Amino acid sequence: MNQITSFTIDHTKLKPGIYISRKDIFNNSTFTTVDIRMKAPNIEPVINTAEIHTIEHIGATLLRNNKVWKEKTLYFGPMGCRTGFYLILAGDYESRDLIDLISWLFSEIANFNGDVAGATEKECGNYQDHSLSMAKYESNRYLKILSNIKEENLVYP
Repeated sequence: MNQITSFTIDHTKLKPGIYISRKDIFNNSTFTTVDIRMKAPNIEPVINTAEIHTIEHIGATLLRNNKVWKEKTLYFGPMGCRTGFYLILAGDYESRDLIDLISWLFSEIANFNGDVAGATEKECGNYQDHSLSMAKYESNRYLKILSNIKEENLVYP
């Protein structure tokens, strides 16, 4: 089997940041997969399931309700390794183009108060595994990286 591109990235050198994982073209439309890397792989502890689940619910809801981005957002969800998220957008973007969007998203999550959307037994397959307080903590931590983002946090090593 051919190795997929994301496994060719040197995770020993990867820092938290915003990366373009891939771009795909279907029917003359470009779709950009964004690597929202919140943790340094194999160095920092991964994000626990409760908070990553909560970030997913709030983040997906915010993106799909944002006037500018709702029609461009195809997917927002956690990486299996639990070091961040993938965001798939309709359009051709570079990492730098998305700093404001990702900063807005995690600022909204960091300041979120209220009920987590879709977190009831009827709406979610694992509704008891949520932590708003830890989702806010992880979002604030990531915002510190975004506030001082450098080239090394925007381009894969």
